[in-house]
Amino acid sequence: MEPSDLACAIAEGRAAATVADRGLVAVFATPMAAYLLHFGADLGFRTVLVDPAGEVARLDESIVDGSTDVVVTDHNRPELGGMLRDALRLPARWIGVMGSPRHPAPHIPALRALAVDEVDIARVHRPIGLNIGSKTPPEIAVATLAGLIADRNGRPGGFSH
Repeated sequence: MEPSDLACAIAEGRAAATVADRGLVAVFATPMAAYLLHFGADLGFRTVLVDPAGEVARLDESIVDGSTDVVVTDHNRPELGGMLRDALRLPARWIGVMGSPRHPAPHIPALRALAVDEVDIARVHRPIGLNIGSKTPPEIAVATLAGLIADRNGRPGGFSH
């Protein structure tokens, strides 16, 4: 079956979709994280919420491997630097922090204060998601997931603004 025919068959429910095994970790329990994990599970991601006050309180190798995307959903938390430092020590495939490009990136001074190397700091993406003008938590989650799906599928959807 030609790729375009297969895509139609999948969209119409006549063929099963195969999705690359990919993990998605949302850091910090926020409304955006709830939508990100909900929609992410529907899109074939293995999803986990990490929050210092939650059931899973820290990032470690049991939940983050080379196929895992880590999305920090609150850039104002005091734990921001520590969570990102931990993510950077793991083999995460992609790490991003939610935040407007119109405001200073608080993760940079937080990581520098923890003596994180500049090369590692540069691995952290901000802003995240496709530039669709999203404003609400579900819209931000959709924009973020759209960028991750484009990347997962080798498409140029990208994260540039």
